[in-house]
Amino acid sequence: MAPRTKPPVKDDLRQLSGAERSAIVMLSLGEEHSQKIWQMMDEDEVKEVSQVMSTLGTVSSSLIEKLLVDFVSQMSGTGSLMGSYESTERLLARMMPEDKVSQIMEEIRGPAGRTMWDKLANVNETVLANYLKNEYPQTVSVVLSKIKPEHAARVLAALPEEFALEVVQRMLRMEAVPKEILDKVEQTLRTEFMSNLARTAKRDAHEQMAEIFNNFDRQTESRFVTALEERSRDSAERIKALMFTFEDLGKLDPGSIQTLLRHVEKDKLGLALKGATDTLRDTFFSNMSERAGKILREDMEAMGPVRLKDVDEAQMRMVNVAKDLANKGEIMISSGGAEDELVY
Repeated sequence: MAPRTKPPVKDDLRQLSGAERSAIVMLSLGEEHSQKIWQMMDEDEVKEVSQVMSTLGTVSSSLIEKLLVDFVSQMSGTGSLMGSYESTERLLARMMPEDKVSQIMEEIRGPAGRTMWDKLANVNETVLANYLKNEYPQTVSVVLSKIKPEHAARVLAALPEEFALEVVQRMLRMEAVPKEILDKVEQTLRTEFMSNLARTAKRDAHEQMAEIFNNFDRQTESRFVTALEERSRDSAERIKALMFTFEDLGKLDPGSIQTLLRHVEKDKLGLALKGATDTLRDTFFSNMSERAGKILREDMEAMGPVRLKDVDEAQMRMVNVAKDLANKGEIMISSGGAEDELVY
């Protein structure tokens, strides 16, 4: 999974939303003093403030002082606050049952949005279609009737054609959906789809180290893996299993490969494929138009011999672009078999 982009330091009071102001105040008060305020909020308010708090980033001390005039003397020496998933989870854990905290944290780790339908609007159509294609057509018709028409159109186009036509027919015959049915569909999405998106966003130390190893050149990676195997074989094996390499791009589905191709510079693609296996090279060419494939082959031949270092850098670039796209929900990355598919 791609690392989170560090947000800029917040220092302009005029640009803060009400939820951001609330999140800064709650962080400033700390765990003990904010507890009673959290308890007075309803569930939707807790989710909204928690969502903002978890991605707040750094807040300048001058902005804190403007928001908390009464606490200038106490806050001016702190310099800044950092809102994170961990600090948010720790705060909530002091006043709520563990299962409730887990549910809220899973929701805010998933796509942004206050309601389930808001969240779905921020899920890429390919990711959503890959989930919905395994559901009943009636369920899918309910879901598509609740999201924006332009989003529903992209999801329908990404579904298998026969299945999509069945969904369309059911939508045409659909009457008002009873609230209990809508609630059931929403709960299924929450427990099965959104919770899976959220769980795969969690990272432990081995995942973070795998991310670092992914950015080594081949020689350095081999050196570190070999040394780690001598000291802690279990850790080395876990890191290797978690690493996403250039060869793993061959596991992407055709739609994801085509999305990746649209985001990679053509010169980098040619360089990367110069060092690819025949199988992986064929996988990429089979997802291009005949004309684009012919041009790329000609460009690769015109390159002549290339430095291994340049090939490594180009392949690393493609891997990083793929992880960025997966992190945004625009492509899906599979770690192995069909039953072990992960959405990053």
